[in-house]
Amino acid sequence: MTDYTKMTKEELIKELEKRDHALSRYEGKTNIEEDPDPLPSLQFKNTKSNLAYLETIKRFSRQLILPEFGPSKQDILGSSAVLIVGCGGLGCPAAIYLAAAGISTLGLVDYDDVELSNLHRQILHTESSIGMSKAFSVKNAVKNLNSKVTCLTHTDSVTSSNIMEIIKKYDIVLDCTDNVATRYLLNDACFFLRIPLVSGAALRFEGQLTIYGLDNGPCYRCLYPVPPAPENVTNCSEGGVLGVVPGIIGTMQALEAIKVLCGIGEPCSGQMLIFDALTTKFRNIKVRNRSQNCQLCGSNPTINELIDYEAFCGARATDKDQNVSILEANHRITCRQLSDMIKRNDHFLLVDVRPSVELEICRLGDPLNVPIRQIESKFSKEKVINAIHETQADTIICICRRGNDSQRAVNVLQEYFPNQRVCDVIGGLTSWAAQIDKTFPVY
Repeated sequence: MTDYTKMTKEELIKELEKRDHALSRYEGKTNIEEDPDPLPSLQFKNTKSNLAYLETIKRFSRQLILPEFGPSKQDILGSSAVLIVGCGGLGCPAAIYLAAAGISTLGLVDYDDVELSNLHRQILHTESSIGMSKAFSVKNAVKNLNSKVTCLTHTDSVTSSNIMEIIKKYDIVLDCTDNVATRYLLNDACFFLRIPLVSGAALRFEGQLTIYGLDNGPCYRCLYPVPPAPENVTNCSEGGVLGVVPGIIGTMQALEAIKVLCGIGEPCSGQMLIFDALTTKFRNIKVRNRSQNCQLCGSNPTINELIDYEAFCGARATDKDQNVSILEANHRITCRQLSDMIKRNDHFLLVDVRPSVELEICRLGDPLNVPIRQIESKFSKEKVINAIHETQADTIICICRRGNDSQRAVNVLQEYFPNQRVCDVIGGLTSWAAQIDKTFPVY
């Protein structure tokens, strides 16, 4: 029996070339991809099929010849299970690179279905998979690349009642989600089961990466003992993201998983990797060690079981846009009422509180643009005053994309203009497209 671990790089390359030549003799005779058996161990003990062994060597040859990796590390991947929670912008690249590397089992968790707006960043989904479960869509892509990978799909939302049963089967978990409640849930569950958690995030032109719960490293609660206020949390749907950014971070999550599983290199634990796409710069920031005051992993923990994470965070465990209800009914109008006012040529001032770049996508008429982030400034107040004088408007109507920021704008403008009627449009421009004008762009 040849001991590949004792070969030099040159000797191993020659051996691989010999194996490639041997494998080529089988081409046209046997459909290797239809072999139902998993790829065999490279230790070559009791291998059922020499052909399957040769396929394994040929498939992974370029990483087998790495001195730091070799057949022994390949065998580790070939017997490891990784859970990916979130089959979107982060989960897609993570899944495909782990499958390519030869991981044995991939768990794929996502409750959502593929939409057209996903395709610019969630690169395993295609136009033909729109409407399909994201977990099944990723499974199909993975199987097309490496049919030997076992894919276990989970299409329900992860909750305190099911998470422990799901993740206990896996060696490491990748957090590829986009909401705070699920991040706390995964952190706590992984801590209780002593499973490392590779966490990634991407928004606008920036990405972040770290590992929680590895050796004596910190957990998520060590860094964030208190969740942010829901109104201060922005996701990709609201803040946007350049498609390639989650691709970079998701790929690095796969890399960190491989490093942890194989025990090579220096995993990104105890540090936060920050990526800036606009400057193409990576920064590593050292984070605090495990906090002795942490309620979960500290000296005197007070959290000894999973909790209600939506109640804890004050927000639902979803990356879907959530409607807020701030105003009383008499300060809100429907899209139908706005349409009637336009037809009657009523005197009102329409204030669009979206960022100016979004008005380049679509706009309703010729509104006054006062972005919500600037609405409390002196300049914005004067801007509205001048517009009221010019239009002789007796009503101020605020509008935004979905009817959330417009409510916040009404609260501000009511203080500035107590003698004016100030209201917003329920559901914003999204509702306008659904109820009034089917040709109006939705984004």
